[in-house]
Amino acid sequence: MRTESDEGYRHSLGNRQVQMIAIGGAIGVGLFLGAGGRLAATGPALMISYAAAGLAAFFVMRALGELVLYRPVSGSFVEYAGEFIGPWAAFASGWMYWINWAFTGIAELVAIAAYISYWAPGFPRWLTALIALTFVLAVNLLSVRIFGELEFWFALLKVLAIVTFLVVGLALVLFSVGQATPGNLVSHGGFFPTGAPLVLMSLQSVVFAYASIELVGITAGETARPHEVMPKAINGVVWRIAIFYVGSVVLLAMVLPWTAYRAGTSPFVTVFDGLGVPWAADAMNLIVITAALSSCNSGLYATGRILRSMARKGEAPRFTGTLSSRHVPIGGIVFTAAMFLGGLVLFYFLPERAFNIATAVASLGVITTWGTLVYCQLRLRRSGHRSAFPMPGAPYTNWLTLAFLALVVLLMPFADEDQRVAFYLLPVLAGAIGLGWLALRRRRAATVIDSVADPAVNPAE
Repeated sequence: MRTESDEGYRHSLGNRQVQMIAIGGAIGVGLFLGAGGRLAATGPALMISYAAAGLAAFFVMRALGELVLYRPVSGSFVEYAGEFIGPWAAFASGWMYWINWAFTGIAELVAIAAYISYWAPGFPRWLTALIALTFVLAVNLLSVRIFGELEFWFALLKVLAIVTFLVVGLALVLFSVGQATPGNLVSHGGFFPTGAPLVLMSLQSVVFAYASIELVGITAGETARPHEVMPKAINGVVWRIAIFYVGSVVLLAMVLPWTAYRAGTSPFVTVFDGLGVPWAADAMNLIVITAALSSCNSGLYATGRILRSMARKGEAPRFTGTLSSRHVPIGGIVFTAAMFLGGLVLFYFLPERAFNIATAVASLGVITTWGTLVYCQLRLRRSGHRSAFPMPGAPYTNWLTLAFLALVVLLMPFADEDQRVAFYLLPVLAGAIGLGWLALRRRRAATVIDSVADPAVNPAE
């Protein structure tokens, strides 16, 4: 059943595009760049963090699947939060999701600048980021069909890159080429070379790596035959990210000692650079650039739809609800792009820490979104609804997933300085959203009073 929030959109995304958007959305700089720094800090035990977060991601996706089949809507979890929790939850989750993508976009732009510096270290990084932002903004403003087609090819490149690495990495380990050996998992200080507590402290960055898996739910409002397409897309994401993420980290830890990786450099580029093949590292670097562009592209797509859904209810600035003649939510997309641009100031003043700070803040939005989805599915099941695509183990898996997400947040102040910055921003964000909700309620109450005093006033305006 289509809803009012989908009004004005064209159903231009087919199964082929939704499948790749779902898979590609979950493969971004959290894996292509962030895994290098976390391996250097944690060692081979990082795979435990990826496995734990992957399990949580599985239950989140299945909760999303049940909700989407109940009611496919472009507003996704914002609409579900309003229905199953309350209007305040829709308002809060919508803005937290926007914060997630705003800071994710900043991280992606920082990553693109770092990747380009591999070839042109003297080129201004801020200018690289600005050029990348201009490109993805233009793609999103053209049309949904162009976005879907470009994202299909971007995602395909990412998947091919991961598959190539898995094949090459497995061959290197099986034939003990160079330093590749399963022994790297326990040599160079053991499986926990920096201590078991650091595995827990890495959970925030790993959760960020899995961010965007929920993007498939937002495409529901612009997808033909969602009841046929969505279960396939969601199941495809679940098993593929298990192989791509956990499998990649396991192989990275075996192909080279964990001491070979470093922050600020893609671990995949490090591996292919070590092979000695002149073009291999360059090819992988090009692919990770497209991966970052893809995530930034998806961020503008997702926030444009979420902001329009909120603007139609008066919960976001009115202009963010503007739909262009090409059936694109131009207002929300430009609003998010402006935030991306503002975030480049952080990059300018803190070039070494901008990526980690941005990903840590973005993680707060990811955790809020995942928690909202899991709790909404719990409320849906309590209402007596029975789905043809049920979440396994509910309601017990709901509570376990929520407990895991709470643990990730509670560990942040005990981790590194960048995660502490994000944690201390949490009450600021909560306060700002709370004040925004109070202001919205007062405005709505005043509108109702005016409409009673003057029947000519339309409360919906």
